Amino acid sequence: QIDTWRRRGMGELAEAFGPGYVAQDRANRLFLYRGDMYREWLAYGSDAKKVAESFTAGVNAYIDLIDEHPALLPPEFELMDYRPSRWSAADVVRIRSHGLLRNVRNEVRRAEIACAAGIDATADWKLLEPEWTTRIPEGLDPCVLPEDVLETYNLARRWVSFEDESVASSVERQDRDARAEGSNNWVVAPSRTTTGRPILANDPHRAHSVPSLRYISHLVAPGMNVIGAGEPALPGISIGHNERIAFGLTIFSIDQEDLYVYEKRGGEYRYGDGWEPVTTIEEAIDVRGADTETVTLKFTRHGPVIHETDNHFFAVRAGWLEPGMAPYFGSVEYMRASNWREFLGALNRWGAPSENQVYADVDGNIGYKPAGLFPRRGNWDGLMPVPGDGRYEWDGFFDMDVLPVEYNPERGFTGTANSMNLPADYPIEKYPMALEWTEPYRYKRVWEFLSDDDEQSIDDSLDLQRDYKALRAAEIIARIPPQVDNREANMLRDWDRMLSPESSAAALYTVWLERHLKPAVQAHLWPDDPSLFRSIDTRIVMRLMQGGEIDDLIAESLAAAGADLASEFGPSPDNWSWGDIHRTNFEHPLLGKASGALAESMSMKSYPRGGSGQTTNATSSYNDRLEVDSGGSYRQVLDVGNWDAARMTNAPGQSGDPRSPFYDNLLEGWANEGSFPLLYSRKAIDEHTAFTITLMPANGANE
Repeated sequence: QIDTWRRRGMGELAEAFGPGYVAQDRANRLFLYRGDMYREWLAYGSDAKKVAESFTAGVNAYIDLIDEHPALLPPEFELMDYRPSRWSAADVVRIRSHGLLRNVRNEVRRAEIACAAGIDATADWKLLEPEWTTRIPEGLDPCVLPEDVLETYNLARRWVSFEDESVASSVERQDRDARAEGSNNWVVAPSRTTTGRPILANDPHRAHSVPSLRYISHLVAPGMNVIGAGEPALPGISIGHNERIAFGLTIFSIDQEDLYVYEKRGGEYRYGDGWEPVTTIEEAIDVRGADTETVTLKFTRHGPVIHETDNHFFAVRAGWLEPGMAPYFGSVEYMRASNWREFLGALNRWGAPSENQVYADVDGNIGYKPAGLFPRRGNWDGLMPVPGDGRYEWDGFFDMDVLPVEYNPERGFTGTANSMNLPADYPIEKYPMALEWTEPYRYKRVWEFLSDDDEQSIDDSLDLQRDYKALRAAEIIARIPPQVDNREANMLRDWDRMLSPESSAAALYTVWLERHLKPAVQAHLWPDDPSLFRSIDTRIVMRLMQGGEIDDLIAESLAAAGADLASEFGPSPDNWSWGDIHRTNFEHPLLGKASGALAESMSMKSYPRGGSGQTTNATSSYNDRLEVDSGGSYRQVLDVGNWDAARMTNAPGQSGDPRSPFYDNLLEGWANEGSFPLLYSRKAIDEHTAFTITLMPANGANE
């Protein structure tokens, strides 16, 4: 897992896997951090470089150990017939393309809609919050963007596929991590809990993967005793607690990207009153089974050139390419904070991805603070591509203190779920950090649940993480016109709005919305090319439903959804269930290449799930198959100060080795809404230890 992460990020896949990965290697090399390393290391903290050096020394020591003990080599290397590569500390921070990135794709889609249907039509695709009207930037012709303008950008963001080498150079297959993602977090003050201590909960939602994206660690050293989840290829804990404080994150949508469009003349681009040369770097890519290939990387003053035509260059300016922006590495500072002041100070260093952080401590304090690099755009809103001729420049960055903050709020709780959560009086015109947010239904449910009860328990937070109440469904069903009186409409009206796996109405509702209603609305808005409005905001669909102009579409799509389910499961709704459609799909990326006992050990059972991407029990689907592809694979609920009472899940398991009993041992409990202890005290750990691995310095090594 981590070797593939490093090869992908550094652009070294072809060295191990062959010619089909050269294009992806080139794309990732464009997005490597190439700035000053002195400034880079200092941006994270005084000992960040030492931390990364120690971490990578451990990785390299294991690679050396494999040479002495070949049985320790993970089976994937034998399956693909290659060896793990050694790391340098700089690799950890130079790789930037693994983070959840920002809105360049939305900029391009908005330009495509503006070209085809006019700028006003973009308001029929995505709702902007707070209320906002965007305009085409002066000097931009949205029709000059070619269809494949994002091919290289998409390649740099996509995961590594082993199904077919040629797929690595194709962008026809949608990148899973580019789809809508989300997370929930909340924190409750002692005055409102049954424990008399704060409760902090967090469940980040990401594409499900094998092995799990998150890795649970407990790091104990002088001045450090921190436990929780991080990413396996990075040192540190980004979600968890130390002896005094607890922390959890969700995405906060600061716009950290812009697509620049340049007038081109040969190898130059127009800037100001003159022309500037594109900076060109040539790099060699080693290719397994073939000659080394030399690739050309081009850069403007704003960033990497991702595409060019006869008349234009297109480049991305990304905040996450600035010093100190390696995704999630900023946690090396805040995981060691001991109070609110130190935690805020550490967040001032946090760059990417921009996050909502919730906080609690053993003294009973709770808090909330978003953090992330916030570009200052003086004369545009960041929603469309802009000319790269100097008229649209970032004027540095805002200080973190312009972002909202809460400390011991009077209501006794706070929380986030990626939706627009700015205070009503926030001066968005002065600080327009973001106008594109996720739909608000998980956020509304969190606040509804926490507002209802002044006696919140650990079990209550666990229940909220497992909650199937569908607030969005209630709003959509209320807009079905009364004159639509077919079986399907009446099933939905009688439904309790719980997306439970056994529910037939839940199956009907989701199949109707995702396979029929949304596509019908997209075709209604732009029949010549409905794909322009793909991923349409459901609130826009509801607005059209309320207006009466699509009453016939509603009736027709409901009947079509019923026919769809009848075709698959039989005519009786008694045989329909949401869990029969909405099932887990944890699959090792090399399963198709394995056989025999190895393939059997890699395979994982599929489980029915309830929920959707808009319930707090988040189980997202990426396409109209409606399988579970994303959600809260890692969850935690912390009784702050009573640390051994903490609960967690991490699907499918803690180990990445299919030969290990811990490879998928957490999957069944996770799928059936269970939880597991996250033990912290030495006594509790000793009482529950399964085995111990002791690492000793090699002969002659420094201790």
